Amino acid sequence: MFACPNCGGNLKFDIRTQNLGCEHCQTQMDVYSFEDKEPNAPSQSEYDVTVFTCPQCGGEILSTDTSAAEFCSFCGASTILYSRLTKEKRPNYIIPFQKTKEDCKQAYSEMMKKAIFAPDALKNPKYIDGFRGIYMPYWAFYMTQEGEFTLNGSKSKRRGDYIYTDHYELKGEIDAYYKGLSYDASSSFDDNISEKIAPYDVKGMKTFTPAFLSGFYADTADVDASTYETDAENIANSNSIGAIYQEFSGVDVEPLLTPSALNTQTKAIDSAMFPVWFMSYRNAGRVAYATVNGQTGKVVTDLPIDVKKYVKGSLLLALPIFLLLNLLFTITPSTLLIVVAILAIISIIIYSTEIAAIKKKEALQTKKSALFSSIFAIVLCAIVGILQPANDIFYYGAVIASLLAIFYSFKDIIEYYNILATRRLPQFDRTGGDDRA
Repeated sequence: MFACPNCGGNLKFDIRTQNLGCEHCQTQMDVYSFEDKEPNAPSQSEYDVTVFTCPQCGGEILSTDTSAAEFCSFCGASTILYSRLTKEKRPNYIIPFQKTKEDCKQAYSEMMKKAIFAPDALKNPKYIDGFRGIYMPYWAFYMTQEGEFTLNGSKSKRRGDYIYTDHYELKGEIDAYYKGLSYDASSSFDDNISEKIAPYDVKGMKTFTPAFLSGFYADTADVDASTYETDAENIANSNSIGAIYQEFSGVDVEPLLTPSALNTQTKAIDSAMFPVWFMSYRNAGRVAYATVNGQTGKVVTDLPIDVKKYVKGSLLLALPIFLLLNLLFTITPSTLLIVVAILAIISIIIYSTEIAAIKKKEALQTKKSALFSSIFAIVLCAIVGILQPANDIFYYGAVIASLLAIFYSFKDIIEYYNILATRRLPQFDRTGGDDRA
């Protein structure tokens, strides 16, 4: 805790002023005023921190304060978190929060206005107030590219009945520098989320001091930098090769430039902390996340679908569409059969796509009822279409039965979508608790 020198109150980082502010006497202090100013004092490689551990999912958050965290940011569990005092390795840089909690809540609320099928809990003001400011650990890569390259190019032009082609040998040198290609260093922070809320402007990085964390939390860095070094090199190579080809946009260049010709080298890797407003929504053993980039305000959220809302909305939408089609077109029973069969085929395609995505994401047992319902609808429509009974009641009966089967199929498909829109609890392989034994 950082104590106010005037009244002894708790100093917390004030986003609007970018200083430490006292909650009681409104004193403002520079964040670096608590650093050791002795000229010959050794630089500290660690800093004191409280680690809060969730007993349900094993997720950990850090705090410079010793006050208890009231809920787990990662799994949403409202529980007493275990805490312990320890030392953490000091990161090199930090991007301080630029967006306040009110900015974050407003940006999120604007997005949720368009999410008409999202559960009401995600729009509840009490839930929205649960956003928590967390600094996520990142690795920032600094890369250089130096070297010579040679490319073959050509340029053609027509004169009368002839096409003339000029051939070129294009030579050049590259001297490129990539600063701060960043990747999150937390196993609890899904890479898909960190990629979506990017980019961060690394020009806003400041030298780290624990005072920036006052009033916020931080996640633990538990992913080694080597995990992302090849990815960073590939991005640097791809961007540079694209820029080189762009320089010769008026010439047809043979794509023979290889990454090795760029001589890409990682010169330095810095540890850093980037700001994220973070909120979790837990339902039936799975969790959805809402995240806001604490520097730019970019919102990324998992959006599960409320089945009841979807059914009501679909029925309200289907009724005017049916009446409109009925006024504009003459819909015969056989036409209805064809339309229903097409809907059944579409449901099978969607079902297959969802199942493939689920299996790619995680190993989960999936039921086949949605597939069988759609197949039943197609078979029933085909039988009635082949038999062509004289009485229309057979057609309408088949249509109603098929629509009910398709409806059941889409209900399952929504459940599968919600699996894709949510995640397993973080750090699920851990035994949980404080792990102090």
